[in-house]
Amino acid sequence: MTEAALGATAAEARAKHVPLFARRYTLELRQQMGLPRQALILALAVVVGLAISAAILVAAGVPANELLNEFVMQTLVDRQSLLAVLFQAAPMILVGIGAAIAFRARFWNLGLEGQMIFGAIGATAVSMFDIGPAALRLPLMGAVAMALGMLWALAPALLKLRLAVNEIIASLMLNYVAANFLLHLVYGAWKDPKDAFPYSPQFRAFERLPEWFGNVSTAAIGLAVLAALLATWFTGLSRAGLYLRFVDANPRVARALGVPVARMVLTAVLLSGALAGLAGFVVVTGQEGRLTQAFYVGYGFSGILIAFLARNNPLAASVVAVLIAMLFVAGRNLQVFYQIPFAMVQLIQAILVICVASSDFFIRHRLRRIASAQGT
Repeated sequence: MTEAALGATAAEARAKHVPLFARRYTLELRQQMGLPRQALILALAVVVGLAISAAILVAAGVPANELLNEFVMQTLVDRQSLLAVLFQAAPMILVGIGAAIAFRARFWNLGLEGQMIFGAIGATAVSMFDIGPAALRLPLMGAVAMALGMLWALAPALLKLRLAVNEIIASLMLNYVAANFLLHLVYGAWKDPKDAFPYSPQFRAFERLPEWFGNVSTAAIGLAVLAALLATWFTGLSRAGLYLRFVDANPRVARALGVPVARMVLTAVLLSGALAGLAGFVVVTGQEGRLTQAFYVGYGFSGILIAFLARNNPLAASVVAVLIAMLFVAGRNLQVFYQIPFAMVQLIQAILVICVASSDFFIRHRLRRIASAQGT
């Protein structure tokens, strides 16, 4: 054995005998991590989040042996619950994909709820003012919803691109503007004259998404699946998707290589707003049947969670959206049978977001032990 090899062996032996609390470590960036290991770390983060959530639910009074039954068996085995999950998943898929596309352009679109609100307002306006023939009313409502969602997303995009205003603040504040404008409408000019409750008049039959298999609109599910397929093609196979990968990796390098960064950011944000507006259209025409004052609550936060869990992959976002929909449906069951408040379901979502966000640290960094030169 050479002298260098003997020295290395001796150094390793000395390092093994260093006491645990005397060992030194350094934090360093990872150059690259394979997808299987990333998926494993992400899965472990989700498991930790679910374990914390389960402990909270047990402390709130839900029997531990009933958690699996309520969240899995009753949700997936019961036909009505399964249909409710798919129905709830349709708008979540749309907002999740919308968030994922914007995040790919490094634009943190937290204004999904505001874009949903204006999408629903646009769809309702078409109904209120009888725009277009009855045969084309529903497609026209969807198109106007997407257009207004895009317009509401355009404002924070231009503020960032033109004035360098932080999009998190701009898009989040616009949610409050949209929510108060919605209240102005449903408590004012658009209030239902029949019973004076704060919601719009009920949509007519030809202004509702068709319902098959009971009370579930499979048209909403079909729209969500179609959006997922188109978004997968856009991000994975199109030239714009290739440009977005450059922008996501390093905007400065992408700009130096000739990638139209500003144009790609604007395109991604407009698509995100259109999908959020379409989600608003799906909720009011498929679930509510009219414009209500709180139809959008929870969807924006869910969209961010879905995008994080799916790592901004549109196809994975569709799967995650179904899982989040299971959480919502199971949460309703817990409300009924165990008097668990809906805020508890939102708390579980927040815990999952924190755990998934934390997993990104372990994906990008690692701890490396520093060998002691003194052997102490």
